[in-house]
Amino acid sequence: MLPTKQPYSWNLIGIVTCLVILILSSAFAVKTFTPEPMVLEIPSNFPKPTYDFANNPLTKEGFELGRKLFYDGSLSKTGDISCGSCHQQYAAFIQADHDKSHGVDDQLGRRNALPIFNALFKKSFFWDGGVPKLDFVPVNPLENVVEMDMKLDSAILKLNASEKYRSLFKNAFGVDKITSVEVLHAFAQFMGAMISANSKYDKFVRKEGETLTANELEGLKLFQTKCSSCHATDLFTDGSYRNNGISLDFNSDKGRAEVTDNPADIGKFKVPSLRNVAFTGPYMHDGSFETLEQVLEHYNSGIKQSVTLDLQLMNKDGKPGIPLTKEEQAKIISFLHTLSDFELLHDNGFSEPNH
Repeated sequence: MLPTKQPYSWNLIGIVTCLVILILSSAFAVKTFTPEPMVLEIPSNFPKPTYDFANNPLTKEGFELGRKLFYDGSLSKTGDISCGSCHQQYAAFIQADHDKSHGVDDQLGRRNALPIFNALFKKSFFWDGGVPKLDFVPVNPLENVVEMDMKLDSAILKLNASEKYRSLFKNAFGVDKITSVEVLHAFAQFMGAMISANSKYDKFVRKEGETLTANELEGLKLFQTKCSSCHATDLFTDGSYRNNGISLDFNSDKGRAEVTDNPADIGKFKVPSLRNVAFTGPYMHDGSFETLEQVLEHYNSGIKQSVTLDLQLMNKDGKPGIPLTKEEQAKIISFLHTLSDFELLHDNGFSEPNH
């Protein structure tokens, strides 16, 4: 008896089956693809970064996930306060026109919101330096009862309950279950990639076709003489903590001393960067000055002398103050405006995602 010949229909079924397998394999491959590396260009006039991306490889998927988390109000107790609520791009990532940060249920924090750009180069974070590493920064606003009031564990449960977020974390980090490690790394990728280094001043010092006016140049010289001992390097901060004579009453806020428990640190706060300072008012840790003119007049005539007042603010005659005429103040302010990075303020890559 001759062997039975296999019907043609079985061959067709086999072909269709193979095609289905290939399609499913392709779909699976898309879901588990390798994240695309993202390269940061470190400005030539900047110091070496302090954050090491070797432990948290920067990718486009990780960055975009961090951006989504940064603007997601559902990570707060009331569902409407995100990191972006207190760090608004058009205001150089501070909370515009607020002397103190506003959180859930319109509660007020104790301090003015600091900008978050150039976090890649910082050794510590917040006005008192209570957080030593960029990875841990989000925990502070998340769990603060007057900011977002959401325990990190609760936020992670909420993220794991979201099919969309599980997919995004899978694409960025290759995990099936979201943990605090991936959440904090995603935030760090977004914030770490936020470099502000394309102001008029930057292009001038890097010889990229910009020139400063006579007033701006005179302001720069005055700044270097009067201000640069604290607002040092092209980051325009030395990262230190100093008492700059804002107050004599430290009962409600002891500043750095709340972290170190050292009486010598009472009333000391981080020296903020002056980059984009034209957009980051109100100024000081308590938001007590609305204008740059008020800030400079404070250093000229308003410093309050206390035990921990920074010695840089003392005159040779033993009195506090940095002598500045109105003309000198105006020239310094003219220079400070050259530190505005309009490219960052309008970069869609750092704005709130549409979905």
